[in-house]
Amino acid sequence: MHELSIASSVVEICAEQAHGARVRRVTLEIGQLSAVMPEAIRFCFDVCAKDTAVEGATLEIVEIPGQARCLACGATLDVEVPFGQCACGSEDLELIAGQQLKIRQMEVV
Repeated sequence: MHELSIASSVVEICAEQAHGARVRRVTLEIGQLSAVMPEAIRFCFDVCAKDTAVEGATLEIVEIPGQARCLACGATLDVEVPFGQCACGSEDLELIAGQQLKIRQMEVV
């Protein structure tokens, strides 16, 4: 379960950036194509935050839908998997959204 190491890294980064302050809220962006399970991150986050400046913080997860650009016709299309076919028939797609995993913001007190 790679979500445990991801959650651990998020907690570590947030605690480090808080410079001793308590972290009240963390907002993560998780792309639907990132192969990261939001519910697993949510569970692991609380476990990893125990006894840190992040303990008790609210975790908000924003799921970013997958999108691709057709390299043949330039159209943008929604994708649920990292491949697909454009309405023009081309399968030559460039993923442009949905792969990210990033800390969008953090609130401290």
